[in-house]
Amino acid sequence: MRSSKFFRGLRGRVDNSRGTGSSDPGPQGLDPKELEKAAEITAVRLLARREHAVEELRRKLRSKGHADEAIDPVLTRLTAKRLVSDDRFVTSFVHHHAQRGQGPIRIRAELRQQGIADEVIDDALENANTDWGLQAQCVRQRKFGPALPDSMAERAKQARFLQYRGFSSDQIRAALKADVESWSLPE
Repeated sequence: MRSSKFFRGLRGRVDNSRGTGSSDPGPQGLDPKELEKAAEITAVRLLARREHAVEELRRKLRSKGHADEAIDPVLTRLTAKRLVSDDRFVTSFVHHHAQRGQGPIRIRAELRQQGIADEVIDDALENANTDWGLQAQCVRQRKFGPALPDSMAERAKQARFLQYRGFSSDQIRAALKADVESWSLPE
C-alpha cells in the first residue's frame, strides 16, 4: 500500500519525535496539530480493522507512542463522528464471543477489562438474542459428544469446563440435563 508524501513525511517525523512526551514543538518542529493528525490516522487505521472501545483505542494509541495531549481530542472527534462507539463495540464483542462458545460471565469479565460500563454490558447481554442454556448445551456437546456424563467425575469435569467458558450454574445444570439427586452415590 502506497502512502502519500505527506503521510510518509509525517510518519517519519512522528517516529523521530517519540519519547519527548511534550506537547510543544519538538526539535523536529512537530506542532500539536500534526501530532493530533498522526494520532487520528493511527486510530482510523485501527478502526478500519475492527470495532474498538474508547479505552482500548486510547491504550493502543499510547502504546504506539502518541502523546495524551494528542489522543484526547482525537477520541473526542471520533466519538462525535460516531467512528468509535462503546455500544457498537460491545454488541459486536458479545455476538462474536457467544459464537465462539463463551458464556455471559466470561464475556462480562472481558468487557470490564476493556473499561466498559456495567450498564452497557447488561444491555448488550440482554439484547443478545442468545439462549445461554442452549449455548452451554451446544458447547458441551461439541467438546464431549452427545452422550450425557455417566459418572460423577465426568459430570464434574464437564461442569468445570463450562464454568471456565463462562456459564452460570443454572446454565451448566441445563446443559447437563440431570439432577444431582438422580445420581446414585457409591455406598
